[in-house]
Amino acid sequence: MATADTKALIEEAVANFKREVPALERLKLVLELELRGRGDIQLFRVELPGPKITKDIASDAKVRLSVPRSHFNELAREGTIRHWREAFETGHVRATGPAEILRLIQSVVEKQEERTRTRKLRVRSSG
Repeated sequence: MATADTKALIEEAVANFKREVPALERLKLVLELELRGRGDIQLFRVELPGPKITKDIASDAKVRLSVPRSHFNELAREGTIRHWREAFETGHVRATGPAEILRLIQSVVEKQEERTRTRKLRVRSSG
């Protein structure tokens, strides 16, 4: 996959995530995305809230995400926050960085999932 295609896929993943978790929309963060493929690793620097994406080592990154290329392609196109959470829980996606930043993101995502579940329950019970 060409770098331009990968950048577009990363932008799509960020846009989908922001749409599902609007509380993180203004989060200022530089992360390094490591995409592991067949015998090769691609590194991308992703600056939020942009996203501003460059194919480069992100020496200033606070958080590093490591994802197998095949999983990333699927998660970026069709993944919901539930799919991302499951990928973290099963170890397919790994994040490293300061514990307080990782906990903050996890907490915001969990609260958003709870709000989404509550809305779905209200719709079902009022219908």
